[in-house]
Order: sequence, then structure tokens, then C-alpha cells
Amino acid sequence: MIASLFVIGFFVAIFFKIAKVLLLVLVVLLIIDITLLYKTKNGISAERFLPEKLSNGDENKITLEIHNKYNFEAHIELIEELPYQFQKRDFNFQLSLQKKEIKAVKYSLNPKERGLYEFGNLNAYANSGLKLATKKYVLAKKKELKCYPSFLKLREFDFQTFNNSVVSYGTKKVRRIGNSLEFEQIKEYVSGDDIRTLNWKATAKSNQLMINQYMEEKSQAVYCIIDKGRAMQMEFEGLSLLDYAVNATLAISNIILKKQDKAGILSFSKKLEDIVVAEKRNSQMSLISEALYRIKTNFSESDFSSLYTIVKRKIRQRSLLVLFSNFETLDGLNRQLPYLRALAKNHLVLVVFFKNTELNVLIEKESKNIQDVYDAIIAEKFLYEKKQIVNELKKYGIQSVLTTPKDLTGDTIEKYLSLKSRGLF
Repeated sequence: MIASLFVIGFFVAIFFKIAKVLLLVLVVLLIIDITLLYKTKNGISAERFLPEKLSNGDENKITLEIHNKYNFEAHIELIEELPYQFQKRDFNFQLSLQKKEIKAVKYSLNPKERGLYEFGNLNAYANSGLKLATKKYVLAKKKELKCYPSFLKLREFDFQTFNNSVVSYGTKKVRRIGNSLEFEQIKEYVSGDDIRTLNWKATAKSNQLMINQYMEEKSQAVYCIIDKGRAMQMEFEGLSLLDYAVNATLAISNIILKKQDKAGILSFSKKLEDIVVAEKRNSQMSLISEALYRIKTNFSESDFSSLYTIVKRKIRQRSLLVLFSNFETLDGLNRQLPYLRALAKNHLVLVVFFKNTELNVLIEKESKNIQDVYDAIIAEKFLYEKKQIVNELKKYGIQSVLTTPKDLTGDTIEKYLSLKSRGLF
């Protein structure tokens, strides 16, 4: 406006004088604004409250607490430097704070991959009511957080598992013929004790007969086996099948331990990796979580023969093997079926694989031309093959769960509890 008055003042002298007065007023106001903003050294302070770790595929709550230390109302623009994985470069907030006011800003992030996330600076741009000058503050320094498999939903699945409607699941009422024994203590021999349990070393030391006392072991070993080959790289709603399997493994391991069974995991593609031996110690969930955090794929074809060899050598006790993999066609299953049948001879095998929900979109889509008809027919063929895979596994006594990625965790837990209640392992 002042510039326009100077131009008009070239033709009408009075406007030139008005423009000079207004320019002087503007300069004075600018000096006042700069003084207001800069005379207080730390006029704005902020603190970023982050969780200890991020939960993959879940909404993670983050809070920013802003404190206005100025003696006037401050208008602030916050620019948050999010980790590069979110690909957001304009994540900002506009807020006004009265003098000495503290305000909290809350937002949530939903990471889609495991790994290290680095939060950058929190930048604040402060203005007074005049808004002629801006002062920048760099607050809440950089911080790195690890993103672990989904742990925020563990309590939700605990509630679903142990509520009244499913309280009978997982309760084994009848023991199978045969049992396993776990060492309890060494005690003196009394008439009627089994002489086959004599401990000769303890007998020699104490100069009297000593025996090993055992108790019946009620805990069953359950191993979650994750296929991390290229078949598990398909994405649904931004999350890969591998990450869905990892999240489900963490949740079901928690349920296994709470049902007094032993939980263990292993992953494989070209070779077997990330092995955690099935136990029920207090630190087991921490060990499993760390192992799941490290699981990465090399996009290679999975070697089921290597899986069979290692399982046969390392897992001697009959166990429940929950295999997370994906078979799109019957031919794909038939290539690996001999190894699954070999595993099923010594263990109870549960194969968990995925429905392709995007095929339903093709089937339900209105056909407008001959190409749409072909697409719908091919999609129906693939869905039918998934059902054939279930029947083929059932033929050889192999349990299966065919589920959508979204329902993977709940359906797998339900199947485990069903198998346990029936005493199948």
C-alpha cells in the first residue's frame, strides 16, 4: 500500500507525504516487533514426548508440549521433522498461545516397516500480534527410535483370548498316552521308588541311596516358523505379508506363554535363521521380540528342504509348528508338499497362508468389456485354487488356516487354542 502511495505521490504531492509518514510508522512498528520477539532469549520452549519404541502397523501416540514464555499472545507455526520413512516434509501445526500458556499438541504415526526411525528437529516460528517479524526456534533435538513388531495390540488379544466366551479354549482335560518328564530334585530313596531313577553319583557322595525325582511336564513346545522368501513380499494396506506374519508371531507367542506352553521362533529363506529355542522363561518375550525385529528378507526362493533338515536335527520333541507362508497356486504347494509331509510325521504342522483380498475386487467389479470378463474368471480360478490347497493339506493330516492379512493374528490364535483344547499336541 505504501509503495502504491509513493507511485501516486509522483503525480499528487500530498500522497507522497502520506506515504513517507506511513513508511516511518511501518519501520517503528517493525522495530517494536523485533524488540518484543528478541528481548526474551528463550521465548518459546517445547518438549517432545516419544514412546520408548514404535509399534509396527499401529497408531503410535506422540505429544508435543509447547510453552509460551512471552508476555504477550504468541502465534506459532510448528514444523516437525518426521523420519524419512513417512515421506512427509510439510508436517506442521498452527497455534496461538496466551502469555505464559502451556499447550499440548498430539498426533499419531503408523509405521509400515520395522527398523530404525530418526526424528529430526522440532522447528518453531514465533510471531507477535503485529506479525511483521518472525523468530525461529530449534527445539526437541534429534532422536532415534526402533520400530518393533506390533506390541500395542498384545493386551487386546489377551482380553479376547481370556474373556468368558473362550475361557475353555486352551484347557487340556485329557492327557495322551505317554508323557515327558522334567527333573525336579534329588531325594533319598524310600521303598516303592522306581530304582531306574537311582542317581549313582549322589549315592556315592552321601553313602546312601539317592534318586532323581521328576515331575510330569505339561508345557508343550510351539514354534512359529516364518517364511521370509519373496512370496511374502506382497503388500496389503501398506504392510507386507512378512510384517503381518511377524506381528502375528509376537501376539501368538504371548498367548502361548500365558497358556503355560513353550514359545519359540525361527525364520528361513535360503537357510534357517533367527532361531529362539522354545522356552517359557520370563525373558522369552524379550528374546522373541528382538529376533523378530531383526528379520529381513533377501527376496530369494525359500528352501523347504533346508527347513526340514534343521527342524529334524534341532527340534527332537513333538511340537506344534506354525508355518507362516504363502501359496498362490496348487503347483506351488506341490513343490513343497513332500517336506511338509515329512515334518508332519514327527510334529503337528499348522500352515497359515493368505487370501488375496484384491481378487475379490476383480470378481465383484462390473464387467464392461471382454477383458473384464477374463480378469474375473482368472481371479475366481485363483480363489478356487486356494480352497484346493486347504483340501490337499487336510488329506495328509496337515492343519491349515486360510485367512486375510487383516484377520491373520486373531484367526491363528483361535486355531492354536482349538488345537490345544483338543489335545492334538
